[in-house]
Amino acid sequence: MMKKFTLFLLLVVSGLASAAQAPTVYTSSDIFLGIKKLKVLGSVLYMAAHPDDENTRLLAYLAKDRLYRTGYLSLTRGDGGQNLIGDEQGIDLGLIRTQELLAARRIDGAEQFFSTAYDFGFSKTTEEALQIWDRNKVLADAVWVIRKFQPDVIITRFPPDSRAGHGHHSGSAVIAHEAFIAAADPSKFPEQFKFGIKPWKVKRIVWNSFLGGGNDNKTITLDVGAYNSLLGKSYGEIAALSRSQHKSQGFGVSGSRGAQMEAFLHTDGEQAKSDVMDGVDVSWKRVAGGEAIGAAIDEVIKNYSLTDPSLSIPALVKVYKMLDNLQDPYWKKLKQNEVAGLIEAASGIWMEATTTTPFAVQGDSIRVQVVINNRMGVSASIASVLIDSISKKLDSKLEKNSNVTVAENIPVSASRPLSQPYWLEEQMSEGSFNVSDQNKIGMPENLAAMYATFYLTIDGVNFVFPKPVRYKFTDPVKGEIWQPINIVPAATISTDPGILVFRKDENKPVEFTVRVNVNKNIENYKAKITTRLTHSSKNFNDSAFSLTKGLWKDYLFQIDNTMMPRAEQDVL
Repeated sequence: MMKKFTLFLLLVVSGLASAAQAPTVYTSSDIFLGIKKLKVLGSVLYMAAHPDDENTRLLAYLAKDRLYRTGYLSLTRGDGGQNLIGDEQGIDLGLIRTQELLAARRIDGAEQFFSTAYDFGFSKTTEEALQIWDRNKVLADAVWVIRKFQPDVIITRFPPDSRAGHGHHSGSAVIAHEAFIAAADPSKFPEQFKFGIKPWKVKRIVWNSFLGGGNDNKTITLDVGAYNSLLGKSYGEIAALSRSQHKSQGFGVSGSRGAQMEAFLHTDGEQAKSDVMDGVDVSWKRVAGGEAIGAAIDEVIKNYSLTDPSLSIPALVKVYKMLDNLQDPYWKKLKQNEVAGLIEAASGIWMEATTTTPFAVQGDSIRVQVVINNRMGVSASIASVLIDSISKKLDSKLEKNSNVTVAENIPVSASRPLSQPYWLEEQMSEGSFNVSDQNKIGMPENLAAMYATFYLTIDGVNFVFPKPVRYKFTDPVKGEIWQPINIVPAATISTDPGILVFRKDENKPVEFTVRVNVNKNIENYKAKITTRLTHSSKNFNDSAFSLTKGLWKDYLFQIDNTMMPRAEQDVL
C-alpha cells in the first residue's frame, strides 16, 4: 500500500531562512514559543521603501510577544544606498542588503518581502519616484503580497507627504494605501486570481509615526519595550541585534531596556480605539471548527516539558490530524506547516544534505551526502530520501543517536538553469526589475538550487521534509561553514579589466582568462589566451563594450591561430 506523505515548508520559528545559513538550532524555549504561536491567528504587514526603514523593535514585539504572523515589505532592495563595508554599488549592493535584511528577520522573527522597484537613489518628489518605478507595476506587486499574506492590519513607516523625507519614502506610503484599497477589489489585477489567490480586505492601515502621536482620537500607542523571559531579552535588545545586521549602512546599535512607546495614526479602514488589532479575532474562534483545535493546543501548552520537548509529539500529532478537517485553506496550510515544524524541532531529528564543492556544473555531476540522526530516540522511521532527481529507498527504523548516511553522484543536466538571482534574469527597466514568473514576486531570494527530500514517519504520521543541499566545509578560524551551492556553466571567460575599450572596427589583442569547471577536451585551449575579436558595431557603442555571456556568441575568435568551433563557443 502506498504511503501518503505531507509536504510542508518550515515557517514556524525560523521565518524565511536563507539557504546560505547553517541549519537552525531550536532551544526548548524556541519550541515552546512556537507552540504558543499556534494559538494566534493574526497577521500584520509592515511597509516601507528600503532595507533599514523597518522598525525592528516593533517587528520583534509583534512577532515574538503578540505572536502574530509578521512581515516586512520593502519596496526596494536598497540598491541606491550607501556601503560602508565595501565598494559594491547598485545591483551588487542590493544583493548585499537583501542578505542583511534576511539576517535581521532571522533575529526579530518577521518574514521578508520585496517588490520589483529599484532604488535609483535620492528622489525629490513622490511623483518622480512613482513614475520611475512604474507606479502600476509596483502597486500590482504590493497587492499580490497582500493577497497572499492576508494581513489583518497594514502599518506604514512613512506618511504620503513631505514629512517622509524624500520621494521613495512618501511613495511607499502612497503605494501602501492604494494597495490597501486595491487588494479587496476583484476588478483590480484580476490576472492574479489564476494563481490561486483571492481579493483580501485588510481591516485597517495605520502610520507608525516617528513624529509622535497627536492629541486626537486617531492616535493610539503601544509599549513595545517589554522583556521576554523565554528569550532572555527585551524587544529593544532583540531589535538592536536585528538592526545591527544592516552592516553596509553602518547601523550597529546598542540594546535598549525599559518602556518604548510607539505611536500609530489612523490612515484608512476601521478606526482602532486602543490597539492596532482592535476588532480582529486572533483566536481559533475566527475559523469554523477552530475552537476544538484551540483547546487541543491549550493541552499541549499545559503539559509541555522544557527538559524534554519530545514528550509533546503525540499531542502535536493530534493537533496536526485535527487540522486536516479545517475548511479554511489559508489557516489550514499555515498552521499545519507550523505544527509539522514543531514536531520536527521537538523530535530533535537531524537531517542534512551536503557536498564538498560549492558548484554543480552543467553537464557534469555532483556528489551529495545526506545524513539523518534520531538524536532523542523518538518513534520514527525513514521510508526514502529523494536527492534532487535520485530516489533511495531505505525503509529503516531510526535508532537513537545513530547516523543513517547515503551518498550519491547527482547528474546535472547541461540545460539546467544557471544560478542567478531571479530578479536579475530579465533585462531590467529604468526603475524596476522585470519578473515574468508571478509566483516569484515578493520572494526575498531564490529557492535553493538543489534539495534532498526526507520521507519520514513520526509517531505514526507521514511527513516530508525538504532540505536544501549546502556546501559545507571547515574554516580553520571560523569553524564549520555552510554555503549554498550554485549551478555554473562548464566553462567561463573573464577579462581583466572587465571592460574593454577600443575604437570602432579596430582589431586589438586582448588577454582572457578561461576557467574550466568540468573536464572537457580542451587540450588545444590555454588557461590564458590571446584572441582577436571580429565584431559588428551594431552590438556595441563606439567607445566600449562589456564582454558577457550573452554577447559572446556574436564574436568569432581564434586561439593559437586556430578558429574555435562554434559548439565550443556555445559552451563558453
